[in-house]
Amino acid sequence: MKNIIIIGAGPAGLTAAYELLHSEKKDDFNIVILEESGVIGGISRTVRVAGLNGSNGRGNRMDIGGHRFFSKDQEVMDWWAKMMPLQGADAFDDKKLGREKKLTPGGPDPETEDRVMLLRQRVSRIYYKHKFFDYPITLKWQTLYNMGFFTTMRAGFSYLASCLKKLPETSLENFYRNRFGKVLYSMFFEGYTEKLWGRHPSEISADWGAQRVKGLSVTAIVKDVFGKLFGGKNRKVETSLIEEFWYPKFGPGQLWETVAKEVQKAGGQILFHSAVTGFEKNKDGAITAVLYETKEGSMRMDADIVLSSMPIKDLVAGMPDAPACVRRIADGLPYRDFVTVGLLVPSLQLVNETKIKTLNNLVPDCWIYVQDTGVKLGRIQIFNNWSPYMVEDPEHSVFIGLEYFCQEGDDFWNMSSKDCADFAIKELVSMGVLRSAKDVIGFHRERVKKAYPAYFDTYDEICTVQEWLDGMGNLYCIGRNGQHRYNNMDHSMATAFEAVKNILSGRTDKQNVWNVNTEQEYHEEK
Repeated sequence: MKNIIIIGAGPAGLTAAYELLHSEKKDDFNIVILEESGVIGGISRTVRVAGLNGSNGRGNRMDIGGHRFFSKDQEVMDWWAKMMPLQGADAFDDKKLGREKKLTPGGPDPETEDRVMLLRQRVSRIYYKHKFFDYPITLKWQTLYNMGFFTTMRAGFSYLASCLKKLPETSLENFYRNRFGKVLYSMFFEGYTEKLWGRHPSEISADWGAQRVKGLSVTAIVKDVFGKLFGGKNRKVETSLIEEFWYPKFGPGQLWETVAKEVQKAGGQILFHSAVTGFEKNKDGAITAVLYETKEGSMRMDADIVLSSMPIKDLVAGMPDAPACVRRIADGLPYRDFVTVGLLVPSLQLVNETKIKTLNNLVPDCWIYVQDTGVKLGRIQIFNNWSPYMVEDPEHSVFIGLEYFCQEGDDFWNMSSKDCADFAIKELVSMGVLRSAKDVIGFHRERVKKAYPAYFDTYDEICTVQEWLDGMGNLYCIGRNGQHRYNNMDHSMATAFEAVKNILSGRTDKQNVWNVNTEQEYHEEK
């Protein structure tokens, strides 16, 4: 029997474990997941915060980062639906408001069952100079009105100029300017991108834009407008323009906690508080054992195959035999860390001027991008709109998540929870989102290390590290941090699917694993 050690109980690691334990060769494998933390799901986890409103009820839940369940990969969509069936009856808010949704015959009722996937409306907007703009930018009359005549004209001529003269895509700045023109770039991309990464877009590789913005551009927006008018239900759509998505009743963490239980039921082990620190190898360079630290001390486990979703920087650091150039590049790979502050409030000052019905006429946004550079805040999540079951009392309170990007160890990261919440509340009041700090019922702060693999510094040399790691025949790098790639959840899962296919088939070339979310074809219309 082969010992397969999986590092990390996030989407990639859990998907790999489940697939191996449900394969035809499942009896040939002993699966162990080593998880550094005490929780499931990585950055796709959901944090339950009880007691904010003085009760001991079901609590309020925070989605770390915001996760829409939508993919162009049908294998991923089918997998999600298998884990959590689509709703067959109306959710609490839809029923209350008389909103119609496409229900799945025979599907579970979210009012009485928990293992259920909801169908939600995607509303994400930009908050810029106290005005709302659709995200991604649309060509609606309201957009043009908010921009004003002169700004609209400037943006139009700027876009035409970008069409006539393309800039070399040597940076993220040029990538955006080629697709939107200089004016729209400066309004809706430049400041936010610098907040997110702590670097100006001119210093960041265009690869980030290719993976995250995909086919989005002014041209794609125009195509989408005409597609809605003439394309009917079968129109093609860019990922960034989707209008509906799936979402687990209690957030993304619920799905991964469900997967974890299925893994354990099938015989897999999940060892929490087990931080991988090093590896033993044979003379051919293959990994023979994994070293890790637990509360009880240093541990060692034999390994025949290793699937790693730990950060490449840490993976290489645990291999003393790595060449100096590989160590230098891996050590120089940058990350952006993340802090989110959950605030429970009675209501928001923002006015719902849309036609979308919501409980208490709350603005309908799942999240709001904050483009203004006068505040540090990057995004606002409104958990009521992701799922009414994320909030203990959705009819009388609003639970929001405020997302900040920073570096581990900087002044913002080192703030106390109270000081961080006070800072966030002050920004919301200045923006007109909250009336007063006195409105806040309670708060909770979460800090996430290495949330965003970044595309600068030594990133452009990462192929050297990749080639060296691929030389270890029994090592597979999967997931966002495992490949140092800003993958969505579905991409991370796809890397696990590919790695498992290789293990089961005996394929030695790992290019299919690394190719997930790199081929331009993958980003085209579904």
